[in-house]
Amino acid sequence: MADKSKYYLKDHVKFEPAIFHWPAWPQTVPPVNAGLHVKNRYLKIMESYLEAPEVHYAAANDPNLIGGPFINIDPSQQGLVQETYLNIKLEAKDLIELADGVHELNNLIIKEAKGHGIESLYKQIPSSLKGMVELTYDLNNFPRLRLIEPLLYKHYYNAKHQSVIMSLIDKDFRPFVLSTPLIAQGNDIKINMPFHDRLYDKLFSARSLPISKDFIAEIFETTNPQHIIDVFFQASPSNESSESTYQGDGLRIRYFGHACVLIETKNTSILIDPLISYRYPNDLKRFTFADLPERINYVLFTHTHEDHIVFETILQLRHKVDNFVLPRDRQGNLADPSIRLTMEHLGFNNLISLEEFVSIPTQDGEIIGLPFLGEHCDVEVTSKLGYCVVSKNKKFLFLADSNNIEPYMYKLIFDEIGSVDTTFIGMESVGGPLSFQYGGLITIPIEYGMDQSRRLSGSDFLKAINIVEQSKCKNAYVYAMGQEPWLNHLMALNYNEESPQIANSKKFVSECKSRGIHSELLFGQREWQL
Repeated sequence: MADKSKYYLKDHVKFEPAIFHWPAWPQTVPPVNAGLHVKNRYLKIMESYLEAPEVHYAAANDPNLIGGPFINIDPSQQGLVQETYLNIKLEAKDLIELADGVHELNNLIIKEAKGHGIESLYKQIPSSLKGMVELTYDLNNFPRLRLIEPLLYKHYYNAKHQSVIMSLIDKDFRPFVLSTPLIAQGNDIKINMPFHDRLYDKLFSARSLPISKDFIAEIFETTNPQHIIDVFFQASPSNESSESTYQGDGLRIRYFGHACVLIETKNTSILIDPLISYRYPNDLKRFTFADLPERINYVLFTHTHEDHIVFETILQLRHKVDNFVLPRDRQGNLADPSIRLTMEHLGFNNLISLEEFVSIPTQDGEIIGLPFLGEHCDVEVTSKLGYCVVSKNKKFLFLADSNNIEPYMYKLIFDEIGSVDTTFIGMESVGGPLSFQYGGLITIPIEYGMDQSRRLSGSDFLKAINIVEQSKCKNAYVYAMGQEPWLNHLMALNYNEESPQIANSKKFVSECKSRGIHSELLFGQREWQL
């Protein structure tokens, strides 16, 4: 009989992390990046909405305009958007001034740093950045700006602007995260706690471990939590998957959608790029939080884009993860802020920074970091890794969105690690333009042609098949690339059979099969046992 004084989260309770009232993603935590995105992206979108809310709402619900800068909030809620806009301008005032300082300093070094001594420019650094930047040249005499990120965090980072919106989810469609602010409406509840607070861990663990009415009252700061309990909690645990933790003698591989794969033995569980769906009635079968093991030994991140480091998922997993593995970063690069500093400030302390060709031993094998080229619009981003996971003498290659722009690199990789059994790769062969991901950080306007030529593209058919040839793999799987309907809020993709991404993927699968290689274009969920 269920203990009536203990409560469990319902399966369809959704938690959306927010910073400055917008969905949180890796670019909105580091102070300089947060200030630039607030100033150059979010406030501009909100100003446009307030001028024409009907136009925004119609465009945001037009399938042909998905992913555009349109706020998906009913015009009847214009007052809430106006209030949120004013709050952001007030709350982010110091970060907006910081963003202005970056713009001013960038213009200064472009104008004045022509290859001669640069020391005199330190006197002209804006006050918002004084003592927190280094001015240098590269070896081609191009001026560079290095941010001293730890000092910027100490001076500007304020976790009080973080919150989580708790609500119920009953359908796949959600507004696009880079275009629509998070504003609590109806039965939604805003939890005003910074992400590092350990109360979140206890709350999120309530999917399988009960919590008390007193704890619910504490976390939601109320003396009468009964309404919250009635809406979001239940007295008994849900019927979780009886096979959520693998106990077999071999290997089990589970595909959770997009680039998320779980490798399990009875000793070790490794989750790559976690992005997990909630459980609610739907027409497409998928794995959910209930299908994850009780403990996850390693979570691997390939790169810092918002569909690969998904705060909404990893905050809910933090309580059950032993180690988070990150690509080692170098700090100081505006386009590539330190993901380690970001994660530490959000309360993730069990971090391993991994280099290329360095390995982590596990009970059943090892995890090897591999080079990862492309997919970042030719911007200098080094915090990215592919992975070779060795388990039970099987080798699995996880390349995420790697663009095989230099095939000889893969020759060198396979000379080092040998052939592999299974390859997983994304084929987003025509990705979004430079401005889609990095537009908020760019202080000098870019030409349209330049913007369109530098894209977030992965490998096409020829590049992907070259990797298969060199890896000598027996199995080759293409990620669904965000086509699962529950990922539309992150990916904003709406491909059809003629889209180059799908056409390239299907050609790849067909060619692999003609060579005797098992191949699939993944979608939804998939499980293998070896």
